[in-house]
Amino acid sequence: MTSGPLRKPGRTGVRIGGDRYQWLVAWSACVSTLRGPDVESNPVVAVGVEVDGVGNLDDVVVYRQAPPNTYIQVKYTVDSQHPVNGAYLTDPSKAGGPSILEKIYTAWKDLSKSGDPAELVLMTNRAPDPQDPLVSGRDARTRLLLPNASEGGPTSKKGVARHQWTTAAKMRGGELTQLLEVLRFDLAHDVKHVEEKAGLQMLASGLRGDADAVAVGIGWVEQQVIAGKRRITADEISDAVADLGLRQGQSRSILSIATLTPDPLAAEAAHHLDWVDRFDGVDAPHKRRPLPPATWEQLQDDIEAIPSHLVGATHVIVTGSMRLPTAFTVGATLRMVTNVDLAVVQRQDLWSTDTSYTEAVTPQIDTHQIGLGNDLAIVVQIAAPVHEDVLRFITEQQLPVDKLLVVSPPRGVNDKAISGSSAANALAFGIRNALRPQVRRYQSVHLFLATPMGFALLLGHRWNAMGPTTVVYEDLVHLGYERAFTISA
Repeated sequence: MTSGPLRKPGRTGVRIGGDRYQWLVAWSACVSTLRGPDVESNPVVAVGVEVDGVGNLDDVVVYRQAPPNTYIQVKYTVDSQHPVNGAYLTDPSKAGGPSILEKIYTAWKDLSKSGDPAELVLMTNRAPDPQDPLVSGRDARTRLLLPNASEGGPTSKKGVARHQWTTAAKMRGGELTQLLEVLRFDLAHDVKHVEEKAGLQMLASGLRGDADAVAVGIGWVEQQVIAGKRRITADEISDAVADLGLRQGQSRSILSIATLTPDPLAAEAAHHLDWVDRFDGVDAPHKRRPLPPATWEQLQDDIEAIPSHLVGATHVIVTGSMRLPTAFTVGATLRMVTNVDLAVVQRQDLWSTDTSYTEAVTPQIDTHQIGLGNDLAIVVQIAAPVHEDVLRFITEQQLPVDKLLVVSPPRGVNDKAISGSSAANALAFGIRNALRPQVRRYQSVHLFLATPMGFALLLGHRWNAMGPTTVVYEDLVHLGYERAFTISA
């Protein structure tokens, strides 16, 4: 049965929707307190909700062990009729009071009196106006309007807009630039987006991250507000997590690798790689090879430098968006001998290399004799059968391959062949054990993958003591395959 369009909510519905959005943002901040000093250099120690004495930046306050604290103004709307632009920011309120920008400026001035640095955030589900001279230049990585907003002379479109913002907020000369240096514009964060980010944060912090768990967290924040609680400490949040039954593991250092789309957890990562603009392609499905002047070798240098940025980390969650060669190579770089436990979110489930299993799963291995050289080719196909495409590519490109090993799950290839983390580890261990004696007499292995992304990471993590050098290939779909990364024994 198909339902019709929803009616526009009344005032009560709008207010409830806005409150829930604010509690969701606050719960996301609460989860950050669980990532203590063992995984965060400057951990969050408390979260404020509707805090007194900080002006219009009181909706959510993130208190850290050392400054800067983060002051978040949360704005919710039920539709996208009015995007974030100069008018939205500088027009007086409906009651004729100060504009949003003036309120933020006034609060910033008061916060600055202490001399401590502060981070300011305007967070809303409203979208940015692509026609606005200043807002349209927002940097998607930092969420700041600078440096683009500072370009152009006083008579340029940006210069005129800067003057209008300065005048409307009653600022002094130069203060707008100072404000924009610390004011992030977190825009177009609809409820679903923030819920998904909160779920990822919860998984990274050792909690359940399903929709029901997120809802439980939101409800708990609401109860704190009803009870008049304005500042919630890390210990209180930790106790609540235990009481609510949300704990399922331990906090992990975040390694963010964004290849296809930006990673919402990049700002919270111990180390992050942003390759979105370094891959060719108009959208995520088409981003399959580096965009010149970027090369596979440069990207591999980035991956091989990861351990130096995670010194002391023993439990790591890999977030972001990766294709299979990248996931495998990251796993191989942080392989078992580094004593790092890796985890990744696979279809809302956490797959971790330290998940126990009863016994290894022995894969099915079919051998195709090729006779073009002295190397070995391996295709690991779990999600889809691709061995015929690989065979065709090897023969067309005359790769120096003696034979191809086609590795599949014992019950056949399908997109549900792996039921979860335990099954993934059992199969990865079984594949490694089955292949190790067969590859050792070769100097080079050509590896092709058709697996879930999480499995590629787990398999790479176990790809130790294999013997030969492994070359991992990227699937270019209609263009065949391309050498991506080379992994030493």
